[in-house]
Amino acid sequence: MFYRKFVNLPNEIIIQHNMSDFLAARLSEVLDNGNGITVDEAVELNDRYSADELADAADKVRRRWHNDEIDTCSIVNARSGRCSEDCKWCAQSRHHHTGVSEYDIIREEQALEAARMNTRHGIRRFSLVTSGRKVAPADIDSFCHIYRKIGKETPLYLCASMGLLGLYELRRLKEAGVKRYHCNLETSASYFPSLCTTHTHADKLRTIALARSVGMEVCCGGIIGMGETMRQRLELAAEARDAGAVSIPINILNPIPGTPLESTPLISEEEIVRTAALFRMIAPRCILRFAGGRMRLSHDTMRRMLLGGVNGVLMGDMLTTVGNTVEDDKRLFAESGYREAPLEA
Repeated sequence: MFYRKFVNLPNEIIIQHNMSDFLAARLSEVLDNGNGITVDEAVELNDRYSADELADAADKVRRRWHNDEIDTCSIVNARSGRCSEDCKWCAQSRHHHTGVSEYDIIREEQALEAARMNTRHGIRRFSLVTSGRKVAPADIDSFCHIYRKIGKETPLYLCASMGLLGLYELRRLKEAGVKRYHCNLETSASYFPSLCTTHTHADKLRTIALARSVGMEVCCGGIIGMGETMRQRLELAAEARDAGAVSIPINILNPIPGTPLESTPLISEEEIVRTAALFRMIAPRCILRFAGGRMRLSHDTMRRMLLGGVNGVLMGDMLTTVGNTVEDDKRLFAESGYREAPLEA
């Protein structure tokens, strides 16, 4: 294993024993002010320190700015396939041939049953996610109706992920009870044009700014392992932080047959641990959410990440790929010393 076995020592003792001056100084600054380090500093940390040293420091940051609650969420694919965009990683693009299921707006009862199931499992947040560049104004009422029904029947914190919406659609969702909007940057501004040509990084930032302007929180992260450099990966973390994200999902590329990235080599588990730890140093006050792609990781690696900066989890199926079971996740949380955040009152 690339990192040490877990030992029953206080985190402070482990960090003080292993840490040299540069890492200690960066950690002290983050603990004091919560502003996060620069991309240049994160790159230097990556070059100079082991995965365990970085993860131990990141866990101390998580403990300073958060608590021992794990923030849980789940998503439902509310419109699938036939997307006009050419994102190279995505199974739902009509530019690729992946055999993904295609359907229009999810049936109301199907969405309600998914929400009820999440409530039974104690999952805190729930989002409808749609394929396509954006949900058209003519369709937004259908989704708003579903959100109002879910809001009446469950205590779930409602989120939405519906593409590059404008002010009108975002206001309607907010009025229907949606509190958080999800719009991934996917990768850094410097790498995005290599992966998508039908919309831009700036388009995404514009939607994020509009969502915040109507009073929504923003969930904004991306996918790692799409051929980007570590610097570009860390630029993504800084860009999401600076865009005002309160939650940063980290997805690991699952190369899907039929997409242009189907033959992309998998990044190592050590690199994934390093990435999560450095994201925490860059964005100390954000929920750092382990999302899609984690099914391939070992139990020890997932636990190392929960004790290395990560404090949120996307649970259940991940749109076109399969996630870990809710029961497995709950055991992992307890083993890592977390308690589940309560449902909304």
